[in-house]
Amino acid sequence: MEINQRIQDFAKLGEILAALGGQKSWPGIEVGLTEEEYDDLTNLVKSCKSHNGWFTEESVCQALNSWSEALTVSTLSTWTADYPDLIWSDTSVAVIMAGNIPMVGFHDMLSVLISGKRLLAKTSSDDTLLMRALGNTLVKLNEVWNDRIRWADGKLTDYGAVIATGSNNSARYFEQYFSDKPHIIRKNRNGVALLDGQETEEEMVLLGKDVFDFYGLGCRNVSKVYIPRDFDLDRIFKGLFPYSEVINHNKYANNYDYHKAIYMLNEDDIIENGFMLMKEVKDQIASPVATLLYERYDDEQELRKELSARADEIQCIVSHKDLAFGQTQNPALSDYADGVDSLDFLQKLN
Repeated sequence: MEINQRIQDFAKLGEILAALGGQKSWPGIEVGLTEEEYDDLTNLVKSCKSHNGWFTEESVCQALNSWSEALTVSTLSTWTADYPDLIWSDTSVAVIMAGNIPMVGFHDMLSVLISGKRLLAKTSSDDTLLMRALGNTLVKLNEVWNDRIRWADGKLTDYGAVIATGSNNSARYFEQYFSDKPHIIRKNRNGVALLDGQETEEEMVLLGKDVFDFYGLGCRNVSKVYIPRDFDLDRIFKGLFPYSEVINHNKYANNYDYHKAIYMLNEDDIIENGFMLMKEVKDQIASPVATLLYERYDDEQELRKELSARADEIQCIVSHKDLAFGQTQNPALSDYADGVDSLDFLQKLN
């Protein structure tokens, strides 16, 4: 299959995701699915929460909408234009997917298939239903994909390369286990924000989006905020306030109560507002759910040197000089996880 046809198929999938994310009724036969098939997907979006309590309908629709914006002919063509060797081949790539937020493994699925390789996907138990539904939908749009997608329920077999995402502990295992195959192994990372004190009220609210999207479970979510020495923390709390309803989610609330109790037992200094805990920590970047770490700084240049030295812990930086506020969960197709160009990796497997 030529690259243009691959792009057309994924763009058609993008139209379906846009309809689902917008909670629209069946758009008609031009969407590529029967009304019954589309209704099945609609019901799946609504029922994801029963399989994974974090996957609320709102969160799933947010992921669907974000991906629908990326899956257009124009966007896909621009992305793939820099890779001249995306040749249709029999090379099979095993992808071990995470499941911390809805569709987090979709970029790898897209990359492998649009590169012309075969996909052997081992989905996370937290996001099996949604990911498999997307793959099956692609097959319904063009049955050629049926021979290009395999789902692994047990041991991985018959593959030539690996892309695996997991924790720092699992990454060490992956590195050893897949040492004889071309591979990309990803570890834990987090987003951070670097404030300069000139942020507007609107930007502080958008920072709240970077913190709370998907309940803070994504590797791009802001887990720590660096603030000038004299920065007023109330400005952060004011920006977070529009997201206060997050505490109504039982799993989030349980995390909030648990970590608050731990901090109190340890007599840690914390600030809290009923739905978010803030803790001043110097050396740590990753934070538990419902906790936002902060650290005061005196010299931005020195701080950036420190962040550069810890680049393997950081997925993205939100600031006036880096990623815009509110955009952490809207990465471009070329914003590769861990900064590793997976499409270049895939084209070199030919």
